[in-house]
Formats: sequence, C-alpha cells, structure tokens
Amino acid sequence: MKNVIVGQSGGPSSVINSSLAGVYCRAKAMGADKVYGMRNGIQGFLQESLVDLDTVLGSNELVKLLRKTPAAFLGSCRFKLPDPEKAPAVFEKIFELLNKYEIKAFIYIGGNDSMDTIRKLSDYGQSIGSGICFVGAPKTIDNDLAEVDHTPGYGSAAKFIAAMTKEAIRDEMVYSTNKTIYIMEIMGRNAGWLTAASALARGEDCDGPDLIYLPEVPFDLAAFRKKVDDLLDVKNNLMIAVSEGIHDANGTYICEYVSTEKLVDAFGHKQMGGTASYLCSYCEVEFGCKTRAIEFSTLQRCAAHFASQTDVNEAFQSGDKAVEAALSGRTGLMATLLRANDEPYVCEIGLADVHHISNVERLVPLEWITEDGSQISDDFIRYALPLIQGESQPVIENGLPKHLVLK
Repeated sequence: MKNVIVGQSGGPSSVINSSLAGVYCRAKAMGADKVYGMRNGIQGFLQESLVDLDTVLGSNELVKLLRKTPAAFLGSCRFKLPDPEKAPAVFEKIFELLNKYEIKAFIYIGGNDSMDTIRKLSDYGQSIGSGICFVGAPKTIDNDLAEVDHTPGYGSAAKFIAAMTKEAIRDEMVYSTNKTIYIMEIMGRNAGWLTAASALARGEDCDGPDLIYLPEVPFDLAAFRKKVDDLLDVKNNLMIAVSEGIHDANGTYICEYVSTEKLVDAFGHKQMGGTASYLCSYCEVEFGCKTRAIEFSTLQRCAAHFASQTDVNEAFQSGDKAVEAALSGRTGLMATLLRANDEPYVCEIGLADVHHISNVERLVPLEWITEDGSQISDDFIRYALPLIQGESQPVIENGLPKHLVLK
C-alpha cells in the first residue's frame, strides 16, 4: 500500500475539516502507510509544504476535535492550475513530487475550481500512465456544484443564515413605531442558495424576510422601489435579503453601481460586497427613513458552533468515499451527496465524473422563485429543511469553542 495526500482549497466552511477527518480515517483503515496533508492546497504542494497527518491526528480525540473545528485545518489557496499544454513544467514538477512521496491517491477537498484541478491532474496522470488516482471531495457553502443534491458546508451555512435572519427580525421589530428598512447581504455570486436559506426563518413565530432577491433573476431597481413602497404602507419595519451577486438585466452587479473597480482572484472572479449598502443609501433617499445594512460576510461559513450535525456527518462521509474510490484504483471522480428519500430524509454517497462538474454552476431552480423574483417558494423550504437538522455541540474550554490548530 502506498501513501495518500489530501489538500483543501478555495473558501473554507464550518465542516470542511470533517471531510478531512473522513479522508484520514478511511485512508488509515484501508492500510495507507502515510497520509500527507498539503499546506495551502496545490500551491503549497508545489513548494513541497507537507505535513504527516499521523503526527497531528494521532488519537480519536484529536480527530473528533478536528471535526468540530471551522475553516481549513491545512490552510487553503486560490490557485488556478494552468492547462498542461501551456505549462508542462508545472505538471512535471507535481508528478515528480507525487512519485517522490510515493503517492497512490490524491484527494482534493474543494468546490468548482478545485474540481477543475482534479480534472486536469487526472487527465494528465492517465496520459502518462502514472497510476496515481485523483478524486475530489465536494466543499462549498454556495451549493452550486453539478451532479449533487447538495454540498457539504451548505447545510451549516443555511442553518446559520436562517437563525441569524430570525434573530435580526426579532431585533428590528423592537422599534415598531418608526419606519426602518433592514437589508441583509448574503454570499452568492451567481447562485442564490445561501440567500434563499433566509426563507427558512419562516414559521409560526416569524414571517421571514419581506423580500428575497437572488441572482438567478435580474434585479429591477424600479420594481424593487415599488415593492418597498407598497410594504411601507402596511408595516413600519422591513427585512430584505439580497444575494451579494444580484445584477440588473444588463448583467451589471448592483454593487458595481457604486464602483466598478472590483478586485478579481486568480480565476477572474470579481470581489463582491457593497450591495446592501448601496440599496440602503437608495432607500434613504427614496423613502426618507432609517436603513441598516447587515453583511453576514465570512461569518456564514465559519460558524461551527452552530453547525448542522447532518452536514458534519455528510462531510465526513464524502471524504471517506473519495479516498475509498481513489485507493480502489478509480480516478477523475468526485464524491456526491444524492437524496434517496425526502420523508424520512435519506442521503446516499455516490461518485460522479469530474468532467461533468468542473466549471459548471448549479443554480436555484427558477420554479422555486416567485414569478416577480422577490420571494422563495415552499418547495425550497421542503428541500432545505432536512439539511439543517441536528446540532454539533462544540468542545468548550474557558467558555469558548476549542479548535484544533496546525502549528
């Protein structure tokens, strides 16, 4: 039996380390001699920055603590692996290092761009007959990967967003005699799964947001103004949820109404932010009332203290499935979460060809968005509710959550 190497890439989540734990535990159970971790993903691997995970995960207690630790234990990166024909030296170096460390299975935990890395490495490895297997474990709070029902990380982020929405609504109702507009900005560049989760706040004790806007439907500022005006006729306090990536019919992000000088990452993705602030300023001018912008920002992806136990478990299982496939000689795949039943909820862990996943975005179905684009249907509620069930209690030390940290 040869060795396994695992890395984490892209934006972290509150359960990505549970996937890492799943990889480590299954690899050891299948007899891997060593399990190496890449520090800062493929970028760190190219610098030969590795850690022997046996030295930091040598007990069940440490593995359990890892599963309750948010963010990426190994560190992450946003590094775009070039095409092999354009940069053959990069691939030659990667495979030289893989052979040096006698790697049999390469596992990458990440989202869309990470699966593109798996695709390129697997294809190149097969072209040279390397015998190394490359498999991805899904991770993204954005919930936008193809070939899955949902992704590890989404359930916990959705749980946090729904809870914070409900609590924010309680707070804004305190001052019921004054007209106030609260606008929550929630992550989501092109896919509105996270913003849709604010609708989960609806229930007997909460009406949920008054308006919800996703990037799947072009945002019409005039229609928005009319909606807000009508609502202010019947209630004083409004709670509105918007995806950071909502855009107009021309494709211009609303946040670019303030400034088009947005930073981009290695993959050409514009940095989002400022949508709620712009809409608050707009409403102050149009309606002459107090406004407040609420940006959940990175809090929605790192709140492990309120993670969904369902999500924690499925993240572990996806890591387990990925390394099992790779050590069984399979390559160019990604572990998948597939819903087998709704009531009771049953999720099966499968495998899909990474070529059908990389560079493909799965959006919220339009039939789950109301015709005017300002609310979410009950079909989404039925879809998302099972994913936020159960509480993963943190390990508490001195009154605060305790985390496992790589020195």
